[in-house]
Amino acid sequence: MNTTSKHPARKTVTLIPGDGVGPECVRAAQRIIEATGVAIVWEERQAGASVFRAGTASGVPQETIESIRNTRVVLKGPLETPVGFGEKSANVTLRKLFETYGNIRPVRELPGVSTPYSGRGIDLVVVRENVEDLYAGIEHMQTPGVAQCLKLISSKGCEKIVRLAFELAIAEGRKRVHCATKSNIMKLTEGALKRTFEKVSQEYPEIEAQHIIIDNCAHQLVKKPEQFDVIVTTNMNGDIISDLTSALVGGLGFAPSANIGNDVAIFEAVHGSAPKYAGRDVINPTAVVLSAVMLLRHLGEFEAATRIEQAILVTLEDGKVQTGDVAGYDKAASTTAFTEAIIANLGRKSERYQVREHKPIKLPEVDPAPNFVRPRDRRVVGVDIFVESSLSPEALGKSLEYLAVETPARLKMISNRGTKVYPSTGAITDCVDHWRCRFVVREAGADLADAAVLDLLQRIAVEHRWMHLEKLQEFDQVSGFTMAQGED
Repeated sequence: MNTTSKHPARKTVTLIPGDGVGPECVRAAQRIIEATGVAIVWEERQAGASVFRAGTASGVPQETIESIRNTRVVLKGPLETPVGFGEKSANVTLRKLFETYGNIRPVRELPGVSTPYSGRGIDLVVVRENVEDLYAGIEHMQTPGVAQCLKLISSKGCEKIVRLAFELAIAEGRKRVHCATKSNIMKLTEGALKRTFEKVSQEYPEIEAQHIIIDNCAHQLVKKPEQFDVIVTTNMNGDIISDLTSALVGGLGFAPSANIGNDVAIFEAVHGSAPKYAGRDVINPTAVVLSAVMLLRHLGEFEAATRIEQAILVTLEDGKVQTGDVAGYDKAASTTAFTEAIIANLGRKSERYQVREHKPIKLPEVDPAPNFVRPRDRRVVGVDIFVESSLSPEALGKSLEYLAVETPARLKMISNRGTKVYPSTGAITDCVDHWRCRFVVREAGADLADAAVLDLLQRIAVEHRWMHLEKLQEFDQVSGFTMAQGED
């Protein structure tokens, strides 16, 4: 079928085949796109396992980075990442290198894919912040037996992901956005997303906006998933609940995703590389094909995207060709046969299942300055010094009080894993050798100077091993720190 006149402009897309089953799924998506007549030049590059083995610690070689910088759009197969040791995830590296701050993960009920939720009309999108949170990957061993991971949430990151969620709702004709956080416990980090959501939602009065605690969101997704339309959430929360949502409609084989930034977009399946199925021509390519559908919409090829989505629906609805995750691998069609069935069904429409009309998503425009939030005034009212010690809380407390006696700061309390243990509350706490020692200014309204902090640190270092400190700051008379459990 020659449709060159219909698609005169050839678009260049970086293609990363990926590891395991990735190349088979990506090739299926390529064949289907080619069958629509959309003219794409595929610039193939590598990332993942082969790159790790070649000695590149990031899993992403420079030639891949250069290609993405030039094309600004990527179709990617799943990449293998060592678990619990070794290199960082090449997937996360790609997302962060190109500031693809929004991970869009749609799920919908599909014909011919039977689940306990069939007939409920599930059709929702998880919009996951994609570059911050615990996935910043900043970890340290604080003591030989205590590890720390920094959870970084920025106001700028919250602003971008919340606006993206509302703009996606408008582009897809959706009516409701839930913001799912753990802000009842993490009031500064998760709370930042909640506060931003409540502020930005006022600019979208046509969209119903609701906040929900993330654990209740997971509960409600299992209990009544059809109540959700768009869910915006932080990085780790989004990673977890988007896998949950894919299970509601048939599993990861049907779960596409888009990593969206203002400059670069990366399209990939949610599932991993599934090495035990690699090279057997049995894998379900639907997730990657649906990711390619999202890619086409990103490129403005809305008609071709709709034709492919309709062909997938018709193929699943007919039920004549089923993949192993649906029918069982002993009697399922091959990846190749399933791909050819979709191609054969291009131009057909499902009688019962509709495809949403899509408009281009208006990407957020926010202040690019690093100091996104600019307080009128600020003050350092104390310092948390983290100390490694085998002493009891009482002995450590008395020692620190003595060491600080000639400084502008006094010891207020010591906590262990977030619970106040000195002065004693009478509670029973199993302590480890990692103590947060909170010092506050003796004089109300004073500002603790850096020189005073360093002097205090040097005094403590004479008797105790410390590993890091955090200034206790107030911004515009609002505390920029939280209390320990049991602290007044």
